[in-house]
Amino acid sequence: MSKRVRLDVEGTLALVSLNRPEKHNGMDFEMPDAVVDAQRGIAKRRELRVVIVRGEGPSFCAGLDFKTVLAKPLATAARYTELFARRENTFQTWSMGFRRLGLPVIAALHGNCFGAGMQLALGADLRVARPDAQLSLMEAKWGLVPDMGGPTLLRELVPIDVAKELTFTGRVVSGEEAKRLNLVTHVSEDPLAHARRLAEELEARSPDALAAGKFLLQEAWGATEEGALAAERRWQRRILGLKNQRISLERNQKKSALPYARRRIGDLS
Repeated sequence: MSKRVRLDVEGTLALVSLNRPEKHNGMDFEMPDAVVDAQRGIAKRRELRVVIVRGEGPSFCAGLDFKTVLAKPLATAARYTELFARRENTFQTWSMGFRRLGLPVIAALHGNCFGAGMQLALGADLRVARPDAQLSLMEAKWGLVPDMGGPTLLRELVPIDVAKELTFTGRVVSGEEAKRLNLVTHVSEDPLAHARRLAEELEARSPDALAAGKFLLQEAWGATEEGALAAERRWQRRILGLKNQRISLERNQKKSALPYARRRIGDLS
């Protein structure tokens, strides 16, 4: 694991920490590779139940570190070629990889959450921000467009006119305004503590129900009515009557306090 990202496991909780605090976790070329490595490490461990993504130091992630990146022209040129590939590139997996994990992902946001950082946060299932956090799709400031999964993920959260305004202007919004715009789920003075409380609540549910519910909603959200109903049936079949569902019944009826088994629902490829 790169020093740019730290992966800590606490029981069934995985804590992914961006670890470049002296640069407000500005993203260099090493950081997206490290985030993808963390995603792959989590995917191998079916006993994990929740992921929290956070940033060390004063900010969650201040976006691309242009000074560091432009100082390495050969590496920059090599990364530029990824834009011509007919597949998802590493910069897109930075956010989209969390969508494919079969467990809930919570982002705890503080300080600056700009550009790449904002798009990483959008890849989480839930986002908790400090009221004074600063969030922005800042690529317009540099004459660019968001290209790390942000536009794909915004479709589920905001109307297109709001997405266009944020993209066109690169405007910085506070955590409180981000909540009003539906960019974040909760506002809290201590996002990490709030995220941990959410994690504890989720860990009390069947890990297979959480995985199936996540994938069902992601599949159904943009589908036709027929497609969404078909997805409901398909994902229910995947968990109905299996071990963790039976444990949920017994726990709910207070017949036992059996711990849940390892997650059977895998990650999306």
